[in-house]
Amino acid sequence: MKKKVALGMALVVSLSMMGGCKKDESTENSGAGTSVAVSDESGISAEETTEATTEPKKLVECEDEIPAGYKDAYEGECGTVEKITYVAKDYIGSGTGCEKNAYVYLPAGYSADKQYNVIYLMHGIGGSESEWGLNLKTSTLKNILDNLIGRGEIEPIILVTPNGKALGCKHDQDFDSFYNFGYELRRDLIPYIESHYSTYAEYSDHGYDLSAAREHRAMAGLSMGGMQTINIGIGECLDVFSWYGAFSAAPTSNPAETTAEIIKNSSYSIDYFYNLCGTEDDVAGWSATAAAKELASVCDLMIPGSNFTWQERSGGHDWDIWYLGIYNFAKIAFAK
Repeated sequence: MKKKVALGMALVVSLSMMGGCKKDESTENSGAGTSVAVSDESGISAEETTEATTEPKKLVECEDEIPAGYKDAYEGECGTVEKITYVAKDYIGSGTGCEKNAYVYLPAGYSADKQYNVIYLMHGIGGSESEWGLNLKTSTLKNILDNLIGRGEIEPIILVTPNGKALGCKHDQDFDSFYNFGYELRRDLIPYIESHYSTYAEYSDHGYDLSAAREHRAMAGLSMGGMQTINIGIGECLDVFSWYGAFSAAPTSNPAETTAEIIKNSSYSIDYFYNLCGTEDDVAGWSATAAAKELASVCDLMIPGSNFTWQERSGGHDWDIWYLGIYNFAKIAFAK
């Protein structure tokens, strides 16, 4: 069954040291369509222009199942995967840096002469940069991307699977390591990607407007990564991303009322917020529901069929749901 959905390194931008991924307070009350200065800790300024809109962009289909063949290796030209190492800092502790790894999917025919949209895809509580499987010779995620791009259904994209545990770079199971990833995401990971790959951002070592290319960045994740998408992506980084996907969002996700207030008080609009959860999910079913199912009813800026979807289908807290999530989300965010 198909459901129709209408779409409507150390740089610090608009962020104080202990402000997570939140915008500088000077931008909080700026109206849509106004130009305001964004400053980093070094006093670097950049101009940003925001324009709120919830107009649908494209009509896509939100599947209840991934079509046959999309999880299989694509028969045409395929993308490649690179393992990167970047320096991240301990922003809530010593401030010292350490090396972290991530995997980067590059589409077939990737060229430095072209510009690419980027999806940052987060893992669950027990995972790492490898959980989505881009490190495997036979990667279901890679096959899905290769098929979507190769069949002309989405634009060629870059996809990054980082390690979302940031507390002191210890990579432990402390929940705070997930909550504090926003510092690293904005200050270290995104600048690294945009300085090493061809994105829509105008990267500069001397400072650049991180919000200028927000419509070309997406954040999504499974379980705890879904929480990060909601709490950090929407909760702290609306100036950085415009597309969001949460699959089986974890129990510590912000409730719909909290997210609604954040959206209402922001000068940045959301192109799309897609949510998916299994009806038999006894781990995060209730939390994903509380986080998103009623969002449109408490926030008139989120419009079902225009920039918001809550989808549920039979399934548990498992990969059938999560692979379907990224399949649908990629088509929503960057349909061709």
